[in-house]
Amino acid sequence: MHGSVVESPAATGEPAEEETTLVVVTGLSGGGRSTVARALENVGYYVVDNLPQALMLDMAELAVKAGGAARRTAMVLDVRSRAFSTDLAGAIRELKDRGFHPRVVFVDADDEVLIRRFESVRRSHPLQGDGRLADGIAVERELLEEARDQADVIIDTSQLNVNQLRRRVEELFAGEDARRLRVTVLSFGFKYGLPPDADFVLDARFLPNPYWVPELREHTGREEAVSAYVLGQEGADEFVAAYADLVNATTAGFEREGKRYLTVAVGCTGGKHRSVAITEELAGRLRQSGIAANAQHRDLGRE
Repeated sequence: MHGSVVESPAATGEPAEEETTLVVVTGLSGGGRSTVARALENVGYYVVDNLPQALMLDMAELAVKAGGAARRTAMVLDVRSRAFSTDLAGAIRELKDRGFHPRVVFVDADDEVLIRRFESVRRSHPLQGDGRLADGIAVERELLEEARDQADVIIDTSQLNVNQLRRRVEELFAGEDARRLRVTVLSFGFKYGLPPDADFVLDARFLPNPYWVPELREHTGREEAVSAYVLGQEGADEFVAAYADLVNATTAGFEREGKRYLTVAVGCTGGKHRSVAITEELAGRLRQSGIAANAQHRDLGRE
């Protein structure tokens, strides 16, 4: 195929991403790859599931040759793909060496969550052999460590249901400019742990907590009364403005370096009031400045 009528993008000097948009989806078994694949189909991607990684370059060049609907192609690789080769990271590097610019999506989840998911469907892990579920997960983590390091976006699905994961993927990939940085501003509660995929972590706990205001306690930061209370506190506006300036100042550099996804995590104690209000405000200001930004709330509704 490398000697076919359509030359390799590297040979023609044309950037592959101008010809086709490639997404590589991988990650832990039980992490949600199939949901990601369906979400990509929903936004117009031609999805190839369980593709042997040794065939990734051939598939990429075929997508360029086919054009049309195949110009947006997603390749989903799971543990079965490793029957042909275990060097996923090497296969991704080969794509880049040939002039393609694949976006790598890695789905992950806590071990305890993965174990519960396998047990709920009464399935064994593909790599556990005669051992425990935890053994299989540990082997897979080690195999995928380098691929995870290469990922453009890591989606931790530990706290996401199927619909939330689908929406996250659709927001990331629907109608996007492939060369444009997309920013997710994510609220969270520190008591539930830090988001593992955060690039920046902001701490909104220096602001008074609406939880201690009886008339605001049962409301959330998405509601006007709570938002006005939080944003009206001393230092709140300066806090949002400073981080909006930071993201604006770094966007062009991130784009030059090939980073396409940035997650700015905003935390408070429970992820219900302060972080939610700040997240909505920061995402809004970023959009006003021309940045593709969306607001998400990881822990809203957990209390």
